[in-house]
Amino acid sequence: MKPTSINQAWNSAEKCEQCPIRHLVLFADLQQDDFNQLHVPIHDLEIATGNSLYKEKEAAHFVYTIRSGMVKLVRYLPNGSYRIVRLLQQGDLAGIEALNGSAYLHHAITLQNTSVCRIPIENIEQLNSHSPHLYKQLTARWQKVQSDADIWLAELTVGHSRKRVANLLIYLSHYGKNDSLYLPSREDIGAILAITTETASRIIAEFKRLGYIQSVNHNTLIDSSKLKKIQ
Repeated sequence: MKPTSINQAWNSAEKCEQCPIRHLVLFADLQQDDFNQLHVPIHDLEIATGNSLYKEKEAAHFVYTIRSGMVKLVRYLPNGSYRIVRLLQQGDLAGIEALNGSAYLHHAITLQNTSVCRIPIENIEQLNSHSPHLYKQLTARWQKVQSDADIWLAELTVGHSRKRVANLLIYLSHYGKNDSLYLPSREDIGAILAITTETASRIIAEFKRLGYIQSVNHNTLIDSSKLKKIQ
């Protein structure tokens, strides 16, 4: 490895150790000796709204830790429509399938201005071979993928449309503060919940009229207690 690459890798390790959300991310349990094994630079990237981290079927050489913002994982259908299969927020890992040697399974597109750490697969393979500290976090990331998939199937794509929208708003509020959340576009809400854009628009308008949702200073606030009563 060139000296400049070695220096970049060392700088990356130092930044990882000092990361303010390190307790949330893949490298949360690493020790000093583990960071010394990082030989390929980890890059901080700022991705503007609507841009891609990677595309479906691309060769996967990196995973991405979401430091801030939101990313949607999209699967495009043969008829030209699309479905959103997961939403990723702070601390989540995008492209986790790369750890199995797979190509990327989805398009990863930012919903907001998003900051990420791009982690080369070589670093993870090196750490996983020589350190016991990564295993727990890798297991936790796979378990979260399974948990999110269960939520998607059980709460967001079954039942009547009003209940699906209510469940989505409650789900999104878990990532905000005091029932404040980022509200996706009506088209994206439809793609998440398997309903039409028109249905999503109608229900959001109804919830606003009933006071279940309100916009305050560019934020969306919800009344989660009322939304939970929708059957």
